[in-house]
Amino acid sequence: MEPRRHAAAIVAVLALLLAAPAMGQGALTARQSEVLAAYDRALGDFKSILAERRRQIEAKQPLPNLPGQALYLARVAVISSYKDLTDAMPSRIGRPNKFEIPPAYFDADIEPLVDEYGKLFDIMEAPPASAQNSPTPFKDVVDLAVAIARAKGLAPEHAETAGRISLGLFFAETNGKQNVRNARSNTYMGSFQTGPSEDRNGSRKWENIKGDVAAIDPGLVARDDREEARARGTDQRFNHWTNVRNGLMNAHADIFREIPGIVKTLPDPIDQMKLFELIQIVPTPTRSALKSGDLLNYRVSSPTIMKHLRNNSIFAFGQADRARSSASYREILAAMWLFNRKFERAMAKYAEIRAR
Repeated sequence: MEPRRHAAAIVAVLALLLAAPAMGQGALTARQSEVLAAYDRALGDFKSILAERRRQIEAKQPLPNLPGQALYLARVAVISSYKDLTDAMPSRIGRPNKFEIPPAYFDADIEPLVDEYGKLFDIMEAPPASAQNSPTPFKDVVDLAVAIARAKGLAPEHAETAGRISLGLFFAETNGKQNVRNARSNTYMGSFQTGPSEDRNGSRKWENIKGDVAAIDPGLVARDDREEARARGTDQRFNHWTNVRNGLMNAHADIFREIPGIVKTLPDPIDQMKLFELIQIVPTPTRSALKSGDLLNYRVSSPTIMKHLRNNSIFAFGQADRARSSASYREILAAMWLFNRKFERAMAKYAEIRAR
């Protein structure tokens, strides 16, 4: 009799365990039901636009203007609605994911959808046939940044930091792909994603510093002369060397002088890369923050600046983040978690280059 009673007890416990999820589902609050439905809709929309673009590409149909924008907005909606869901139902926070997105923002089960998202962007942003690739795209970025930093007066150690940071910018802008187009913009193109005016401005600034660079690294300037000749008569944004050079000179070279102080304030190399990416995204307040003497506590509250941050995946996901009307640079850097994986790849590539 004893074994039968024991078995009956086990069956009773199993029945309770099996019933528990069903009972839990039945106890959803109105808010929980709302955010669950919103996530399901966003996920369905994301799947739909992914499938639509894939069909259009495989059928060789004309794509709409800015074909990546709808994909991008659908992905933002998925992450945003999932964060709202986990805010309302913390039990939905799952396992870590390969994209290193905080699990409260992302369900690891949909990793294949984001893989497909990346593949579609690779197709839509493929370089034009006339693009002038480099056989050493990563080394080019480091060499140019180091030479520019040395010409700006930095010691070798801090010039190397400029090289590592600049390689991070390459990964942040294009995932380390050279000469790409932009499926979300008709303005920003190339390895460093510059607009025409930014590219011209960087080229002018390079001419002003080229003599100083030649005194430090004549071999690099000889390479530059060859690339200039190669790119003559074309859009310099689609020559990897000239676009990296012009992009660095346009927005970042003047900030290289600040690297010794930046390293003291931000000892984490990834934070250093994030700060220079903010020079790309919101240059004016970032320069003001650097000049303030209290970088991390410097606060921005302009609606325009907050919009620019959200358009670049910072405070973009979930109602709580999107409701922010201001943020300190400490908070902004912490919110740039979507860049972490790119910057980790940049650091690994930098170590590989220097190991040679």
